[in-house]
Amino acid sequence: MTPTAVVFGTAGYAAHHLRRARALHDRGDLVLAGACDIREPPDEARVLLPEGAVLTQDAADLLARTTPEIAVVATPPHTHLPLAKLALAAGCHLLVEKPPVLDLAAFDELTTLARGRACQTGFQSFGSAAVPVVRRAIADGEIGTVTGIAAAGAWIRRDRYFARAEWAGRRRVGGLPVVDGALTNPFAHAVATALLVNGTAEDLPERVSVELYRARDIESDDTACARLGFTGAPDVVVVATLDAEADHEPYVLVHGTKGRIRWHYKTDLVTVRKRQITVGPPRDLLANLAAHLRDGEPLLAPLAATRAFTALVAAVRDAPEPRPLPAGWVRAVGAGPDRHFVVPGVDRAVDTAADRLALFSELALPWTGAGTRA
Repeated sequence: MTPTAVVFGTAGYAAHHLRRARALHDRGDLVLAGACDIREPPDEARVLLPEGAVLTQDAADLLARTTPEIAVVATPPHTHLPLAKLALAAGCHLLVEKPPVLDLAAFDELTTLARGRACQTGFQSFGSAAVPVVRRAIADGEIGTVTGIAAAGAWIRRDRYFARAEWAGRRRVGGLPVVDGALTNPFAHAVATALLVNGTAEDLPERVSVELYRARDIESDDTACARLGFTGAPDVVVVATLDAEADHEPYVLVHGTKGRIRWHYKTDLVTVRKRQITVGPPRDLLANLAAHLRDGEPLLAPLAATRAFTALVAAVRDAPEPRPLPAGWVRAVGAGPDRHFVVPGVDRAVDTAADRLALFSELALPWTGAGTRA
């Protein structure tokens, strides 16, 4: 059976899903039956859809006209749950972009509604061949006993990044939580991947500490860190900034009593102690979902593996408003849509926090104040 698929969303990252779906369509792995967007779809969407496919501005209309087996939900975060429910009611299996949902109640609701259906999430790093390499190195004792896992990311994000959508840089839109922020969106993969490596992706953390900061005049954080504590497993510490002096490859750092494993999850370079291993590109998650339906191949990024990540999203949502960084520690660079903000030394602070499994406030950084905890 070749499954039929539709994509909810046509712009932004949804265009990536459309391109992948079209490639799989041309390969014969699925039939791309249509797409929808409440906005006027861009010309690229019209070009990507095969002849005879449906393009509409209404998700229910798309489902009724195509009766697909798979729905890809690649819309703003606060719309994921209602669209997923609509697709499930129509009999679809799902691929839901990250973050799949924004709190644990929604996670439990989607889990219940999706029973008997496949629900894949958009964490591409879960499809990496590095996952078994890292797990095998840990299991073989190459770094001794694992004492903690860190994830770190430092990027530059310009004004145009925050102007790309109504929900960008927002904690809520129209009274609904959106929970955009450094840990929950651009570096969501870092968080979820660290939890996966820790073996606690499906668990609820016993303790979550969150620190949220902002250099920009936005609702959400652009610099943040968190520690998640588990019973019978090491802590996971995640640190990230969008106010970096330069773009750096994000990574997961596994601390052990005899050494460390460093995994650059976007380039799939793994370093076990001093031994470097390069693996192939990640398995495409939509292709994996189609193979799951056709041949029973296990899902690489099932909803169940995002439970701990969702707990972090909920903690960020419920945390006090991000602390504005002191003006003396923020520098504007450039102008217009290329303008971005820099916190001098924050790149080094991110690496130091990952190296020490520490929160920003534990490094005695002058711009942290007392921190913001949840």
